[in-house]
Amino acid sequence: MKLSRRQWMAAGAGAGIASLAAARAPWPPSCRGLFGASDALTFAAQRLLQFNQPLAREFGPEMIMRNFPVLGTKNPKDALYQQHLATHFTDWRLPIDGLIAKPAALSLTDLRSFPARTQITQQSCEEGWSAIGEWTGVQLSRVLEHIGILPKARYVVYESVDGWWDSIDMADALHPQTLLAYGMIGGDLPVRHGAPLRLHVERQLRYKSVKFLSRITVTDRVDHIRDGTGSGSFADGFSWYAGI
Repeated sequence: MKLSRRQWMAAGAGAGIASLAAARAPWPPSCRGLFGASDALTFAAQRLLQFNQPLAREFGPEMIMRNFPVLGTKNPKDALYQQHLATHFTDWRLPIDGLIAKPAALSLTDLRSFPARTQITQQSCEEGWSAIGEWTGVQLSRVLEHIGILPKARYVVYESVDGWWDSIDMADALHPQTLLAYGMIGGDLPVRHGAPLRLHVERQLRYKSVKFLSRITVTDRVDHIRDGTGSGSFADGFSWYAGI
């Protein structure tokens, strides 16, 4: 029997979903409904095509955009954040909890004690622009290895001091280019770019790279994290999966 092009595509998508399920990978939490089914198909295809965790393209220093665009909040009005800013984040801590062996509250000194990675990568915004920047920090995978993620862990949820939140699955969390960035272009991370710490998810659109990190939670589900009153890509109607 000869299959049409559409039938071949449908068969391939079905095989992708079956393989994803067989691998016991988590479904996108936005997989419900018609548009959610589209998210699930895109997610499954991406995971199949990038099963060996390829790197996003990195560039030479001559490509760095010195006036990197600023998206969203430039300086949170939160009182505690302003106190930390006034003391150069000396007493700032990043709580990490959930499905881990050793709950932690890491200072900038703690994070800088891990081996550092610097990468020059392109950030693509959902608004249509892109820019190349240099980021320095610790790989999220190293921190997760240090605190010990439990076998049930499927997602990493990260929150911002300005009320934003988002999440990624373990494949992106453990990717070598997913960075807890504390530096930019040879210096400390500027406030307008999320000081003292922001997450960089290099293989997804820019809104997944949340600034002003205030907490990380490792969990087996994310559909219960917010009741619809909070901010964030999942709560505010953006696609949960923004792979590029």
